[in-house]
Amino acid sequence: MGTLEHLKAGLRLLALELSPGQERQFTLYRELLLEGNQRANLTAITDPQEVETLHFLDSLTVALAMPRPVPSGYTIADIGAGAGFPGLPLKIALPQIELALVEATVKKTAFLRHVVERLGLTGVTVLTGRAEEMARRPELREAFEMATARAVAELRTLMELALPFCKVGGRAVLLKKGALDDEVGAAATALQEMGGRLAQIQPVPSEVLGGSRALVVVEKVSPTPDRYPRRSGVPARRPM
Repeated sequence: MGTLEHLKAGLRLLALELSPGQERQFTLYRELLLEGNQRANLTAITDPQEVETLHFLDSLTVALAMPRPVPSGYTIADIGAGAGFPGLPLKIALPQIELALVEATVKKTAFLRHVVERLGLTGVTVLTGRAEEMARRPELREAFEMATARAVAELRTLMELALPFCKVGGRAVLLKKGALDDEVGAAATALQEMGGRLAQIQPVPSEVLGGSRALVVVEKVSPTPDRYPRRSGVPARRPM
């Protein structure tokens, strides 16, 4: 399946390096993803090289919005983790982080637990449930230094799903592509309601990953009111 050359070339531009052990973990993760995809609908991307770039490298662009060096025990919640993106690539490349993977689909969380076990990862919690419900758990609410999400929903919905997980002083880092001005503008009310402030829209350099990609970085400046998030399904059906 190749030697991860595309991934490693991109990581050099992100100022990240992989040990031989981390390279083996990424290679095994790719194998498990492609095998698991035959039993469950995990990804539409099945070309090994595209898994390397469009899943692994794309996920690792989140590191552009993380403190450097990343401190030990830095807590991240991946909302709507799916097959593990962006959370698991971040955990492999930055093993010092503490990661929670939040995913509503039982088949996908079963896959995530299988990957975590096979890769020998520690400091990873897999949670089966909707973000709207998980964010009301006392041990998860406003408990993370970062919440992240990829290909989950539009920004005004994501604000309501992600920011309740963030500590005041933490941040949400949301992966987006394409023109963002209208989407960011439409999310202004949700952003304010959830206690957030837009910190920056950080473009991903085109030489790292082609196409118009960016990280929407939101700082948590005040607590999220207790009434949020609304009940399951409402943030997507009736975004602010």
